[in-house]
Amino acid sequence: MRFVIVTGMSGGGKSSVLKMLEDAGFYCVDNLPVSLIEKFMELVATPGSEVESVALGLDVRADQSFEQATRVITELKCAGHNLEILFMDASEEALIKRYKETRRIHPLAADGRVEDGVRREKIALEKIKKSADYIIDTSNLLVRELKSELDRIFVGNEAYNNLMITLISFGFKSGIPADADLVFDVRFLPNPFYLDELKPKTGNDKEVRDYVMGFAEAGEFLDKLTDMIRFLIPNYVNEGKYRLVIAIGCTGGQHRSVTIANELYEKMKNQGSYGLKLYHRDVRDASRG
Repeated sequence: MRFVIVTGMSGGGKSSVLKMLEDAGFYCVDNLPVSLIEKFMELVATPGSEVESVALGLDVRADQSFEQATRVITELKCAGHNLEILFMDASEEALIKRYKETRRIHPLAADGRVEDGVRREKIALEKIKKSADYIIDTSNLLVRELKSELDRIFVGNEAYNNLMITLISFGFKSGIPADADLVFDVRFLPNPFYLDELKPKTGNDKEVRDYVMGFAEAGEFLDKLTDMIRFLIPNYVNEGKYRLVIAIGCTGGQHRSVTIANELYEKMKNQGSYGLKLYHRDVRDASRG
């Protein structure tokens, strides 16, 4: 039997994941009291049971100690039970935005401040996050991308890439992405904006791509950047990092940064050791992953 515990930050997407897993054939239960987890496992594992895959949603609640949940899960694993932990995460900024948009009250925000609740929860979940088998960050993840990742792990049984790399192109005039780990400035390259025939286009268009990459500096920069990132990736993985956001910026985020981000994506995709997404922040309808 496959038994998956779905937990993580409130607002990180646990409810959506349970619905998707249910559609994939999992028997799903949400908000089961911690004291009943072991008994529940015994019941669904009873010989003759037709249940083959189970997903159990586990939330932080003000009236229940998550330390107890962590201890119970650890004891079950030590007892030989085949448990997988899926931890749903998101950046603090994304979680706060989601709560404010839905006007929901965070379970650990006793005084009503979402920011404080998110920070308390992050501390409470630190141990179980470290022991998670899978960590999925939904900060910039579309619903279809989340479903694709779940299908890959729990339906296709493919290898899980614990490091998710997001490449973001952006324009400095609109600000640097708040969640960027590494920022690279490509404003040293000639700007297609000043050519009338290229100004209305973007780096997703062949004409702009050919113009930008036609300069030797662009190819040399791309090669050096790729080599550096490939060097950094295993070191980040060894440090336990599961999310890496690489931001590439130009003035407006339309031409040079888009071109370089696209080229970097092509060089890095299908490597197998990490997940990869591409997002053009200042260009509409232009994400890949």
